[in-house]
Amino acid sequence: MKKLSALILAAAMLMSGAAHASEALTPQPLPQKSIDVNPYMSPGESNVHNDSYNSDVTDAVLPIGIDGEVNTSIEKLNTYAAPAIFYDSYGNAISPLLGGIAIRDLNAEVTTTQGAFIPAKHDGGGYYVQPSYSFVDSKNHVVCPTSHNHVIMLRVTDETGAPLQLFEKVLDIDIGALAEQALGKTIEQKLLSVTYDYDGNLWFVTGGFRIYPERQQTGVMGYITRAAIDDILAGNEPDLSKNVFCMELTPGEGAENGISSGADGAVILTNQNCYLLRAGDGVEVVWSVAYGSTGAKDSKEGAATTGGGLAWGGGSTPTLTRDLVLFTDNMEPINLIAVDMKTGEQVASIPVLDDLPDDMPVSVENSIIGYDDGNGTVSVIVCNWFGAGNPNLANPDSDSSVQSYDVLYDPNWVAKGNAMVMPGIERVDIVKTEGGYEAKSVWVRDDLRDTSMVRLSTATGYLYGYMQDLNSGMWQFIMIDFRTGETGYTYDVSDKPGYNNMAIGMYGGSQGNVLYCPTGYLELLRIQDRFAYLPEMPYRRVDLDLTSRAVVTADDLNAQGITGAPATWLHSVTVDNVHPNTTVAIKVNGLSGDASVLRLYARGAYGKLIEVDKALWTLEGVEGEMKPDDIYEIHVNVEDNGTYDANETEKALTIAVMLVSE
Repeated sequence: MKKLSALILAAAMLMSGAAHASEALTPQPLPQKSIDVNPYMSPGESNVHNDSYNSDVTDAVLPIGIDGEVNTSIEKLNTYAAPAIFYDSYGNAISPLLGGIAIRDLNAEVTTTQGAFIPAKHDGGGYYVQPSYSFVDSKNHVVCPTSHNHVIMLRVTDETGAPLQLFEKVLDIDIGALAEQALGKTIEQKLLSVTYDYDGNLWFVTGGFRIYPERQQTGVMGYITRAAIDDILAGNEPDLSKNVFCMELTPGEGAENGISSGADGAVILTNQNCYLLRAGDGVEVVWSVAYGSTGAKDSKEGAATTGGGLAWGGGSTPTLTRDLVLFTDNMEPINLIAVDMKTGEQVASIPVLDDLPDDMPVSVENSIIGYDDGNGTVSVIVCNWFGAGNPNLANPDSDSSVQSYDVLYDPNWVAKGNAMVMPGIERVDIVKTEGGYEAKSVWVRDDLRDTSMVRLSTATGYLYGYMQDLNSGMWQFIMIDFRTGETGYTYDVSDKPGYNNMAIGMYGGSQGNVLYCPTGYLELLRIQDRFAYLPEMPYRRVDLDLTSRAVVTADDLNAQGITGAPATWLHSVTVDNVHPNTTVAIKVNGLSGDASVLRLYARGAYGKLIEVDKALWTLEGVEGEMKPDDIYEIHVNVEDNGTYDANETEKALTIAVMLVSE
């Protein structure tokens, strides 16, 4: 079925100018993502795709354009600005550094390193960490596949969460050697990805970002038992030959993306098949589903683009829900496929990005977004990526397992920008019905060219990306209404080609007021909302890196004996060198109705919310009925070391407040 109505809508938005609105976004919160948290992974944003489902969905607050501004951190050590960011349970930012992995201050004017493990410096060299598919486990270890086919585990903080200056390597397993020993043959593919299943077994798979079946390279997938991992961490030396289980892949078959895991097992998408695997007496294939591909897609001679796609098969890491496995094939047109998690039965399929002009090829390389609202609807965001892949990937001597920009990305795209990639973003809903599942297109944008691994925030209800306006040449942060596909907010950065996003992701901060994007100019950009200020001292600028916003649910309030519904997020502000009594102003929107029913609560020293005396706060800007689009200001008087100050330091205060509706 054609999606002309959605395409006409996108065109109308552009003609009307609505696609370039600059006002702050009105929060449109969605139900938090429905997910079973992996007990062996950090409960926060533990990998580059947010969680073990690889959903690319966060429940955290992201900027909404309330006095939005962009700040930078300059990279002076790496060849590139931070290309991957994820977080340990203490909120420390984990990022690649000089072939290793590090905890870094990404908000400093010059990016600084607080702790690191660099193989060339600390472990004899000869290999590097593969950052894209590293993750943080529940014990705050960073688990990393390496270029020499090992998996290593690093202790990165002390018991208080303070970064270790030199990370401690607590586990090092040569998966490549053990696999070859188990199978009795040479494994030609490189280790690509690792993850834990929900029993703590560590799954692994070999491959690269483009695996040609005709080249007949041997590959393997398998797991290391939880018992062996625990034994090693306890200081023992288990017999790994009895604790590492492997299954040889068909020659020419290999993974081109990461591994996902859910309560039912580990899911691996190779260039030819999708597998659900469990640890039994060896590798148990619960089901295997073959899918189609027309092969690697490269630009044709004389085309405007010079690059192409990355993968030979489905270019996206599989995305899970509790009930479904979602992935794309690589046919023409490309199909979004949903299979039943337990049985492997295909329950839905729909062509995506199929209404683009014939001269606009499609490849789906960035991880698809999979948002399960918990009420029978799974929403999927699919983005075209064609044109950013390096044409040299077709060369037989190219090693696509190397996570290097020179290897993976088209130099003409890097130099010339998004004119070298093809457009297209689509939302598809997969709805559970009495008879099974129905897949339907909700909206399509044929005017946006994305390589930034778009993110969804359930707290705000918007999609977040970083794209180039081809009319102005400006690279810009962009926020898209999840419900309608309309552009709600843009923030221009630069028209210089080097301000591309390096074909990698957007990364939300851990504090609820930042969204990161690396650029080719060695600048890590972060967009933030200047939602707080000091009305008695207008010359003072509140440090945005010391502000945060968090979702507090009605259940959270009820658990503390508070009746009513949250009217705002919990806004936190820290200010140094303050007077004994200081007024803090916090800008909020999304309010409606009668302001008299609102109460202000502050988080006390022990995290418990307490009501703020009405004499100490006002809501400024209210004239009659409140409107969601209008911005109001909470003014609250805070006494240094008083009831509502959560900061014990003299002449410094931290106030965290939210409005609650009766």
